[in-house]
Amino acid sequence: MTKAGIEGDMIHTLMLVLAALLVAHPTRVGAEPPPAVIEVYKSPTCGCCGKWVEHLRAHGFTVRATDTAAMDEVRAKYGVPRALRSCHTALVSGYVIEGHVPAADVQRLLRERPAVAGLAVPGMPIGSPGMEAPGGKTEPYDVIAFDKDGRSRAFATHGR
Repeated sequence: MTKAGIEGDMIHTLMLVLAALLVAHPTRVGAEPPPAVIEVYKSPTCGCCGKWVEHLRAHGFTVRATDTAAMDEVRAKYGVPRALRSCHTALVSGYVIEGHVPAADVQRLLRERPAVAGLAVPGMPIGSPGMEAPGGKTEPYDVIAFDKDGRSRAFATHGR
């Protein structure tokens, strides 16, 4: 075989290897980042918490749920202001998520990366993810962004 033939075979082999690496490597150009993993702390007897977990999974999140009766301690540990507390607390990519926050708002938070500690939907508004009612009844609610100093502002509004 000639020198040119050997070099051509080597280039062809190198191109095949590079193509395989581009297909297999998760950080290839244009690739979507892997779905975020959300660690959810919830009461073992709360049905709406389980429905919120399923809502997150349906929107591409990987969820690790931990049942605990010590929810007040979890919220205090992660700095959820008392006025913003709900029925479950989650952690994702350095943020705290409290209550029935829609997956789209969590995705926006992770995309925009604002300088906040987290998001909360205080209480348990009817129609929020996990709190769906028969007949599609909903009530308006806000998703609140809060910081480590307890300051808060509206992040998103739903049902208005």
